[in-house]
Amino acid sequence: MNGGEFPSRWVGHQSQSVDLLPATQTSTLVTAQQRPKMVFLTTKLMQRTAVFVTFGGLVTSLVTTFLPFWKTMNSDLNEVENWFSGLWHTCLYAEEVGIQCKAFDSIMGLPMDLQVSRVLMSVSVCTGGLALLVVLPGLDGVQVCVGRPRLKRKCLVVGGLLSWVSGLTTLAPVSVVAYTMVVEFWDEGFPDVMPRWEYGEAMFSGWFGGLALLVGGTLFFVAVCMGDFDRRQPSVPSSPQATRGMKNYLKTEVL
Repeated sequence: MNGGEFPSRWVGHQSQSVDLLPATQTSTLVTAQQRPKMVFLTTKLMQRTAVFVTFGGLVTSLVTTFLPFWKTMNSDLNEVENWFSGLWHTCLYAEEVGIQCKAFDSIMGLPMDLQVSRVLMSVSVCTGGLALLVVLPGLDGVQVCVGRPRLKRKCLVVGGLLSWVSGLTTLAPVSVVAYTMVVEFWDEGFPDVMPRWEYGEAMFSGWFGGLALLVGGTLFFVAVCMGDFDRRQPSVPSSPQATRGMKNYLKTEVL
Protein backbone atom coordinates (compact mmCIF):
# COMPACT_ATOMS: atom_id res chain seq x y z
CA MET A 1 0.00 0.00 0.00
CA ASN A 2 1.36 3.34 -0.98
CA GLY A 3 1.76 5.68 1.89
CA GLY A 4 -0.04 8.44 0.02
CA GLU A 5 -3.18 6.43 -0.85
CA PHE A 6 -4.57 6.07 2.67
CA PRO A 7 -4.55 9.74 3.45
CA SER A 8 -6.15 10.57 0.10
CA ARG A 9 -8.94 7.99 0.63
CA TRP A 10 -9.42 9.10 4.19
CA VAL A 11 -9.64 12.73 3.10
CA GLY A 12 -12.09 11.83 0.34
CA HIS A 13 -14.28 9.85 2.72
CA GLN A 14 -14.04 12.67 5.24
CA SER A 15 -15.08 15.33 2.74
CA GLN A 16 -17.95 13.17 1.51
CA SER A 17 -19.33 12.64 5.03
CA VAL A 18 -18.92 16.30 5.84
CA ASP A 19 -20.83 17.31 2.72
CA LEU A 20 -23.68 14.84 3.22
CA LEU A 21 -24.33 14.91 6.96
CA PRO A 22 -24.59 18.63 7.50
CA ALA A 23 -27.04 18.87 4.57
CA THR A 24 -29.53 16.63 6.35
CA GLN A 25 -29.04 18.16 9.74
CA THR A 26 -29.03 21.79 8.70
CA SER A 27 -32.34 21.33 6.86
CA THR A 28 -34.07 21.30 10.23
CA LEU A 29 -32.69 24.77 10.96
CA VAL A 30 -34.95 26.38 8.37
CA THR A 31 -37.69 27.87 10.49
CA ALA A 32 -40.85 29.75 9.72
CA GLN A 33 -38.99 33.02 10.26
CA GLN A 34 -36.52 32.25 7.44
CA ARG A 35 -39.13 31.10 4.95
CA PRO A 36 -41.01 33.73 2.93
CA LYS A 37 -44.55 34.05 4.20
CA MET A 38 -47.51 36.36 3.77
CA VAL A 39 -48.75 37.91 6.97
CA PHE A 40 -52.22 39.44 6.70
CA LEU A 41 -52.83 40.20 10.38
CA THR A 42 -49.98 42.30 11.73
CA THR A 43 -49.63 44.34 14.88
CA LYS A 44 -49.94 47.59 12.96
CA LEU A 45 -53.12 46.43 11.21
CA MET A 46 -54.62 45.34 14.54
CA GLN A 47 -53.87 48.75 16.04
CA ARG A 48 -55.49 50.55 13.12
CA THR A 49 -58.55 48.29 13.37
CA ALA A 50 -58.86 49.01 17.09
CA VAL A 51 -58.69 52.76 16.45
CA PHE A 52 -61.32 52.52 13.71
CA VAL A 53 -63.74 50.48 15.85
CA THR A 54 -63.23 52.72 18.89
CA PHE A 55 -63.77 55.86 16.83
CA GLY A 56 -66.97 54.42 15.36
CA GLY A 57 -68.25 53.54 18.82
CA LEU A 58 -67.39 57.00 20.13
CA VAL A 59 -69.24 58.76 17.31
CA THR A 60 -72.26 56.49 17.79
CA SER A 61 -72.33 57.16 21.55
CA LEU A 62 -71.99 60.90 20.96
CA VAL A 63 -74.92 60.93 18.53
CA THR A 64 -76.97 58.77 20.89
CA THR A 65 -76.38 61.19 23.75
CA PHE A 66 -78.09 64.07 21.96
CA LEU A 67 -80.72 62.21 19.95
CA PRO A 68 -84.26 62.79 21.25
CA PHE A 69 -85.36 59.30 20.20
CA TRP A 70 -84.67 57.32 23.35
CA LYS A 71 -88.40 56.90 23.97
CA THR A 72 -91.31 56.99 21.58
CA MET A 73 -95.05 57.09 22.25
CA ASN A 74 -98.05 56.97 19.97
CA SER A 75 -101.59 57.35 21.24
CA ASP A 76 -104.36 55.27 19.72
CA LEU A 77 -106.77 58.16 20.30
CA ASN A 78 -104.67 60.58 18.25
CA GLU A 79 -102.63 58.70 15.64
CA VAL A 80 -101.40 61.81 13.86
CA GLU A 81 -99.20 62.78 16.81
CA ASN A 82 -96.04 60.99 17.92
CA TRP A 83 -94.07 61.85 21.03
CA PHE A 84 -90.32 61.40 21.35
CA SER A 85 -88.14 61.86 24.40
CA GLY A 86 -84.39 61.84 25.00
CA LEU A 87 -81.96 62.93 27.68
CA TRP A 88 -82.23 66.61 26.85
CA HIS A 89 -85.40 67.23 24.82
CA THR A 90 -88.98 66.17 24.35
CA CYS A 91 -90.32 66.32 20.80
CA LEU A 92 -93.77 66.21 19.24
CA TYR A 93 -94.32 65.22 15.64
CA ALA A 94 -97.55 66.25 13.95
CA GLU A 95 -98.46 66.04 10.30
CA GLU A 96 -99.54 69.68 10.14
CA VAL A 97 -96.53 71.38 11.79
CA GLY A 98 -93.82 68.75 11.58
CA ILE A 99 -91.50 68.06 14.54
CA GLN A 100 -91.18 70.48 17.46
CA CYS A 101 -88.73 69.95 20.34
CA LYS A 102 -88.53 71.52 23.77
CA ALA A 103 -85.74 71.21 26.33
CA PHE A 104 -86.52 70.00 29.82
CA ASP A 105 -87.29 72.86 32.16
CA SER A 106 -85.45 71.58 35.24
CA ILE A 107 -82.81 68.93 35.80
CA MET A 108 -84.10 68.18 39.29
CA GLY A 109 -87.55 67.49 37.88
CA LEU A 110 -86.27 64.67 35.67
CA PRO A 111 -86.66 61.02 36.68
CA MET A 112 -83.66 59.48 38.38
CA ASP A 113 -82.83 57.20 35.46
CA LEU A 114 -82.54 60.16 33.08
CA GLN A 115 -80.37 62.12 35.49
CA VAL A 116 -77.97 59.20 35.90
CA SER A 117 -78.01 58.57 32.15
CA ARG A 118 -76.96 62.15 31.45
CA VAL A 119 -73.94 61.82 33.72
CA LEU A 120 -72.89 58.41 32.44
CA MET A 121 -73.24 59.31 28.77
CA SER A 122 -71.14 62.43 29.33
CA VAL A 123 -68.49 60.30 31.03
CA SER A 124 -68.63 57.87 28.12
CA VAL A 125 -67.99 60.54 25.51
CA CYS A 126 -65.12 62.06 27.52
CA THR A 127 -63.38 58.75 28.23
CA GLY A 128 -63.82 57.59 24.62
CA GLY A 129 -62.20 60.75 23.27
CA LEU A 130 -59.43 60.49 25.84
CA ALA A 131 -58.80 56.88 24.83
CA LEU A 132 -58.14 57.90 21.24
CA LEU A 133 -55.80 60.68 22.35
CA VAL A 134 -53.84 58.36 24.65
CA VAL A 135 -53.34 55.56 22.12
CA LEU A 136 -52.16 57.94 19.39
CA PRO A 137 -48.52 58.07 20.62
CA GLY A 138 -48.47 54.30 21.07
CA LEU A 139 -49.34 53.41 17.47
CA ASP A 140 -46.68 51.91 15.25
CA GLY A 141 -45.65 54.33 12.53
CA VAL A 142 -46.40 57.44 14.60
CA GLN A 143 -43.22 59.42 15.17
CA VAL A 144 -43.87 59.92 18.86
CA CYS A 145 -42.00 58.13 21.66
CA VAL A 146 -39.65 56.61 19.10
CA GLY A 147 -37.23 54.16 20.70
CA ARG A 148 -39.40 53.76 23.81
CA PRO A 149 -41.43 50.59 23.26
CA ARG A 150 -42.45 50.34 26.91
CA LEU A 151 -44.05 53.77 26.85
CA LYS A 152 -45.87 52.94 23.61
CA ARG A 153 -47.11 49.72 25.19
CA LYS A 154 -48.41 51.61 28.23
CA CYS A 155 -50.27 54.05 25.99
CA LEU A 156 -52.08 51.18 24.26
CA VAL A 157 -52.95 49.52 27.57
CA VAL A 158 -54.32 52.75 29.08
CA GLY A 159 -56.24 53.48 25.89
CA GLY A 160 -57.80 50.01 25.98
CA LEU A 161 -58.88 50.50 29.59
CA LEU A 162 -60.41 53.89 28.81
CA SER A 163 -62.26 52.40 25.85
CA TRP A 164 -63.68 49.72 28.13
CA VAL A 165 -64.84 52.36 30.62
CA SER A 166 -66.45 54.31 27.79
CA GLY A 167 -68.27 51.22 26.55
CA LEU A 168 -69.56 50.27 29.99
CA THR A 169 -70.75 53.81 30.74
CA THR A 170 -72.68 53.72 27.46
CA LEU A 171 -74.30 50.34 27.96
CA ALA A 172 -75.29 51.04 31.57
CA PRO A 173 -77.61 54.05 31.06
CA VAL A 174 -79.18 52.63 27.92
CA SER A 175 -79.94 49.37 29.71
CA VAL A 176 -81.30 51.18 32.77
CA VAL A 177 -83.66 53.31 30.68
CA ALA A 178 -84.76 50.22 28.75
CA TYR A 179 -85.47 48.35 31.97
CA THR A 180 -87.49 51.27 33.34
CA MET A 181 -89.60 51.40 30.19
CA VAL A 182 -90.30 47.67 30.36
CA VAL A 183 -91.41 47.92 33.99
CA GLU A 184 -93.68 50.88 33.28
CA PHE A 185 -95.07 49.32 30.11
CA TRP A 186 -96.29 46.23 31.95
CA ASP A 187 -97.44 48.07 35.06
CA GLU A 188 -101.02 47.00 35.73
CA GLY A 189 -101.70 50.19 37.65
CA PHE A 190 -101.93 52.25 34.45
CA PRO A 191 -105.19 52.20 32.46
CA ASP A 192 -105.09 50.30 29.19
CA VAL A 193 -106.09 53.36 27.17
CA MET A 194 -103.20 55.40 28.54
CA PRO A 195 -100.26 55.57 26.07
CA ARG A 196 -96.91 54.25 27.27
CA TRP A 197 -93.33 54.81 26.28
CA GLU A 198 -91.63 52.29 24.00
CA TYR A 199 -88.11 51.80 22.66
CA GLY A 200 -86.76 54.44 20.30
CA GLU A 201 -84.03 54.20 17.67
CA ALA A 202 -81.46 55.80 19.98
CA MET A 203 -81.64 52.82 22.34
CA PHE A 204 -80.34 50.43 19.70
CA SER A 205 -77.65 52.83 18.51
CA GLY A 206 -76.52 53.20 22.13
CA TRP A 207 -76.17 49.45 22.55
CA PHE A 208 -74.24 49.25 19.29
CA GLY A 209 -71.91 52.10 20.28
CA GLY A 210 -71.21 50.59 23.70
CA LEU A 211 -70.38 47.19 22.22
CA ALA A 212 -68.13 48.81 19.62
CA LEU A 213 -66.19 50.60 22.36
CA LEU A 214 -65.75 47.34 24.28
CA VAL A 215 -64.56 45.55 21.14
CA GLY A 216 -62.17 48.39 20.35
CA GLY A 217 -60.64 48.23 23.82
CA THR A 218 -60.24 44.46 23.50
CA LEU A 219 -58.50 44.86 20.14
CA PHE A 220 -56.00 47.24 21.74
CA PHE A 221 -55.06 44.52 24.23
CA VAL A 222 -54.78 42.00 21.38
CA ALA A 223 -52.43 44.40 19.60
CA VAL A 224 -50.32 44.68 22.77
CA CYS A 225 -50.04 40.88 23.01
CA MET A 226 -49.08 40.66 19.34
CA GLY A 227 -46.41 43.31 19.82
CA ASP A 228 -44.97 41.46 22.82
CA PHE A 229 -44.80 38.28 20.75
CA ASP A 230 -43.06 40.07 17.86
CA ARG A 231 -40.41 41.49 20.20
CA ARG A 232 -39.48 38.07 21.55
CA GLN A 233 -36.00 36.84 20.61
CA PRO A 234 -36.11 33.94 18.11
CA SER A 235 -34.79 30.63 19.42
CA VAL A 236 -32.92 29.87 16.14
CA PRO A 237 -30.69 32.53 14.54
CA SER A 238 -32.05 33.66 11.20
CA SER A 239 -29.15 35.78 9.91
CA PRO A 240 -26.87 34.29 7.21
CA GLN A 241 -23.77 34.80 9.37
CA ALA A 242 -25.32 32.92 12.27
CA THR A 243 -26.50 30.13 9.94
CA ARG A 244 -22.98 29.67 8.51
CA GLY A 245 -21.60 29.59 12.03
CA MET A 246 -24.07 26.84 12.92
CA LYS A 247 -23.06 24.82 9.86
CA ASN A 248 -19.34 25.10 10.74
CA TYR A 249 -20.18 23.97 14.28
CA LEU A 250 -22.00 20.92 12.93
CA LYS A 251 -19.07 20.01 10.67
CA THR A 252 -16.67 20.26 13.57
CA GLU A 253 -18.97 18.12 15.68
CA VAL A 254 -19.13 15.40 12.97
CA LEU A 255 -15.35 15.34 12.61
